[in-house]
Amino acid sequence: MMTLTAVLLTGGESRRMGRDKATIEFDKQPLWKRQLQILRGLGPERILVSARLKPSWLPADGEFLQDDPPSRGPLSGLTKALTAMRTTHLLALAVDMPFMTSEQLGHFCNLAETSRGIVPVIGDRAEPLAAVYPVEVSSEFSAALAGSDFSLQSLIRTLVVAGKVQPWPVLEEDEHFFLSVNEPDDFKKGRFPNRPP
Repeated sequence: MMTLTAVLLTGGESRRMGRDKATIEFDKQPLWKRQLQILRGLGPERILVSARLKPSWLPADGEFLQDDPPSRGPLSGLTKALTAMRTTHLLALAVDMPFMTSEQLGHFCNLAETSRGIVPVIGDRAEPLAAVYPVEVSSEFSAALAGSDFSLQSLIRTLVVAGKVQPWPVLEEDEHFFLSVNEPDDFKKGRFPNRPP
């Protein structure tokens, strides 16, 4: 039986945005609150919040996971979450993907199998920050963090070959779910004509 831990990845430095992306309002609420509602809607046993520093907005039901220095971006957060969880699978979501929905993530959870996760793919690039990972990938993540190649794209390719994650091609009409915001103009509706209303 599949059991689920969720992690909200908020460890980015937000250099291009000029401020903490997690606190920017989108559809009348801060991104961190919106993303946590999405994760709560999928009924995980625990919700982890991964960041470089403890956020001031950390909710009562969120368990803080601090990146071990030196931080290697989302690789650090995912590795620590995989080590900390006590469930069969980890559901990951980045704080800067404001167009993602519970329905879309729930679809990936339903596709996941025992000892195998689901990583969406658009073109030839994996979308590792809105994906489901089995606990069995923990050793590969730890090895990557201890090595010299911190690319999640490389790591996902390794996991696909090992049969521990299944790449899932994203339909063209669903690609907007995976758009991330990095600059203030990214929030303008005209920038993403295919985003949901």
